[in-house]
Amino acid sequence: MNKLTIQIRPVTPPDVPAISALAREIWQASYPGIITQEQIDFMLEQRYGHERLYDDLEDADKWLDQAFHDGRRVGFAFSELYKGEFKLDKLYIHPDAQRQGVGGQLIAHVAARAAKLGYPCVILAVNKRNEKAIASYRKYGFSVRESVVDDIGHGFVMDDFVMEKKL
Repeated sequence: MNKLTIQIRPVTPPDVPAISALAREIWQASYPGIITQEQIDFMLEQRYGHERLYDDLEDADKWLDQAFHDGRRVGFAFSELYKGEFKLDKLYIHPDAQRQGVGGQLIAHVAARAAKLGYPCVILAVNKRNEKAIASYRKYGFSVRESVVDDIGHGFVMDDFVMEKKL
C-alpha cells in the first residue's frame, strides 16, 4: 500500500459543484447494498445539494476541507461543533484513492483542529452495515460509543454507530 501525499484545502464557494458531484460518485460506489437507492438519492439531496453546501460554508461552527493528490480532488471531510462535541460529520474518499492513507490524513487534520479548540475527542456516526468504514475508523483510533437510530424523514432512518476518538 502506497500512502498518497495529499494537500488539504478549505472548500470555497467555487468548489461546491465539484464537492456535490464527488459525493454523488462516492455514494453510488459505496452505499448500494447498505441502504436503498431511494435513501441514497434523498440523503444526497438533503446533505449535498448546492444550497445546503453554500449554507454550510457560511456557518462559523462548520469546517469543510478537501483533499487533493497531484491536483485531483480525491476526498473531503466536513467537521462541526455538534451538541457540545466536535464531530467529523462527513468523510468520503474516492474509491480509487481508498486504502492509501487519504482518510487517515483527513482524520488527523480534523483531530488537530478539535484538539486546538480544546475538545477531548472527535465523534462520528457511521452506518452499522458499512463494515469497510467501521474497520477504517477503528484503524485510526475510533471505538464504538453507542448505537442510534435516527428518523430522517420520508420513511428513512439512519441506523448508526456513534464512534469516538479520544485526543
